[in-house]
Amino acid sequence: MAIKVGVLRGGISDEYKISLKTGESVLANLPEKYSGHDVILNKTGEWYFQSMPAYPERIFRSVDVIFNALHGHYGEDGKVQQLLEAFNIPYTGSGILASALGMNKILSREAFARAGLKVPVGDYANDNESSFETARRIMRKVGPPWVVKPVSSGSSIGVSIVKNFDDLIKTIGETLNLDNRIIVEEYLAGREVTCGVLERFRGEEHYALPIIEIIPPADSDFFDYRAKYSGETQEICPANLNLEIKRMIEDMARKAHIALGCRHYSRADFIISPRGIYILEVNTLPGLTAESLLPKAVKAVGSSYSELLDHLISLALKI
Repeated sequence: MAIKVGVLRGGISDEYKISLKTGESVLANLPEKYSGHDVILNKTGEWYFQSMPAYPERIFRSVDVIFNALHGHYGEDGKVQQLLEAFNIPYTGSGILASALGMNKILSREAFARAGLKVPVGDYANDNESSFETARRIMRKVGPPWVVKPVSSGSSIGVSIVKNFDDLIKTIGETLNLDNRIIVEEYLAGREVTCGVLERFRGEEHYALPIIEIIPPADSDFFDYRAKYSGETQEICPANLNLEIKRMIEDMARKAHIALGCRHYSRADFIISPRGIYILEVNTLPGLTAESLLPKAVKAVGSSYSELLDHLISLALKI
């Protein structure tokens, strides 16, 4: 009898459309031993099961496991994980604490630093002080250019690169409209790479997938939202790196996964700068669309998208 997999997608965050694509890809590529059941959480927080309105508890009674294909707020920050655990339903991806840590750039930076990983110099701000005072305080600590980010967001939503003081004041104000806490970091020029980690894969507890180098379009300063999903970005897999740097990044990806307490899989983003290799963030629920990076890395080691899904569901079910 087929194992019933509820594929949870959509959500209330700005990444709703990306989540729909991830879930669509999962549903289309489940191995034959599974029966896929579409679970949509819409932008207003209403649940649907196989296109029909349904209460979460009824949905969870109707499936054996949830494949969590949500992204961003509620899906990736520990909140839906709390709901799933309250109903004792197995689910893919990281648990409550790791999800909350991974989504919070302040807490995750602190966890990375404790694990001995390099993080960019930065400072935090909230809406308790004026944008001018915040900009002045940050400029005393970090020189231009700066990277301004909401503390809690994914897919590079709300991330800006700023090159002068006036623009810093303006961007701080605009970013605080997206999130009541922001982080401003030094801009590190260098090669942007990402490395996925799969648990209990090919005989390794934490298997580092091939590193991918990300080269955004010439008109993008970094791997922003448009570059991520437009198909214009070059993604070189495996990245052309010497063995020493390759091993260092793989080790850092494993350490970051463990530092946050991630589960099943993750993907860490890095900058290789002249001053060393810096970790930027960890995605506790990496995208699984046709354009996404993790499936490409899995394919590069001779596996397949369907085998990846089977592995993640098996981890969730502990089989």
